[in-house]
Amino acid sequence: QVPLAESGGGLAQAGGSLRLSCAASPSTFTRYALGWFRQAPGKEREFVAAISRGGGSIAYQDSVRGRFTISRTGAKNTVYLQMNSLEPEDTAVYYCAAGPSTATLRGGVSPAYWGQGTQVTVSS
Repeated sequence: QVPLAESGGGLAQAGGSLRLSCAASPSTFTRYALGWFRQAPGKEREFVAAISRGGGSIAYQDSVRGRFTISRTGAKNTVYLQMNSLEPEDTAVYYCAAGPSTATLRGGVSPAYWGQGTQVTVSS
């Protein structure tokens, strides 16, 4: 089973919303903190948000705090990224990732697993 598989990307207008989903294998979901990264054209991949295994620790990049919400549900072994008030600067390929903790995901430690990525495009 694929460790991580994203879905839900697409096209949105500025000010609109999208929700990304990342389905994890059962072992990946129970063993790891999960997070989201993004890579815009010509830029390095950057941290967006992360949530701990139990959901009690959450971290956000400053530019998305208050607009994006990360959550996870054990019923579906899925992590979500609800993106509201989208801006053209949010345009990027978004990647799901699994790592030991929110701190390591946020701190640049290479995740254990990456998803294949899903494109998000925000038009002005």
